[in-house]
Amino acid sequence: MHLDVLELRDFYYRTQLGRVVQHAVRDQVLALWPDAKGLNMVGFGFAVPLLRPYLSAARRVIGLMPGQQGVMPWPAGMANVSVLCDERHWPVPMEFVDRLILMHGLETSDHPRSVLDACARALAPDGRVLFIVPNRAGLWARRDKTPFGFGRPYSLDQLEAQLKSHGFTPERHVAALFTPPTDTRFWLKTGQMWERLGRSLSPRWAGGVIMLEASKRTPAIPGAPAENGLRRPLRILEGMTQPEVKPI
Repeated sequence: MHLDVLELRDFYYRTQLGRVVQHAVRDQVLALWPDAKGLNMVGFGFAVPLLRPYLSAARRVIGLMPGQQGVMPWPAGMANVSVLCDERHWPVPMEFVDRLILMHGLETSDHPRSVLDACARALAPDGRVLFIVPNRAGLWARRDKTPFGFGRPYSLDQLEAQLKSHGFTPERHVAALFTPPTDTRFWLKTGQMWERLGRSLSPRWAGGVIMLEASKRTPAIPGAPAENGLRRPLRILEGMTQPEVKPI
């Protein structure tokens, strides 16, 4: 079940813990995708906190929010780019998206297979999608005080298996949220330090969320010749001269 957009807004924009989460996860997104100049950037679920750094350089930025969640205007003080949509049918052209981010969009959906199908339709052949989901073994998935405590948490193997079954190829993965999910002042003040320490000690496994980048697997065209099949075609009659035709 999707969370309510007002609850998500209040957590990310009106609590100190939510701002810590924004900073930690967005840093990892920017490390994976430092530049989006001329690209079409789309977020699904509640990914808009991660899209702000790309507003100035990207060709288009769109925040898709599922109907079960609700929608809010975003970004504040600028022309709205957030759209309410059916989670199974997105209002974007086929193969339009160069970079796609899902946060609070897959694990909270009642139709995760349909969401993945929508991702595949929207993603360009050379595009990349980043899935951000609660880590099944992490502390954040066990606390319903944050949005990562809702829905179905994943292990890395589970997420990779589900993506492969829908035509995606996992490319690389990182982790985030190494600080505990608490409002205690000490942990909030030292959150950035714990993120740096966690990334240096266990950059892929121990965080509260798994961040997996994937590409779309393009099926081979039936009957198309293999690009590197034969380095040199086999010429059975090679070296023979043309037959001489004599007049009758």
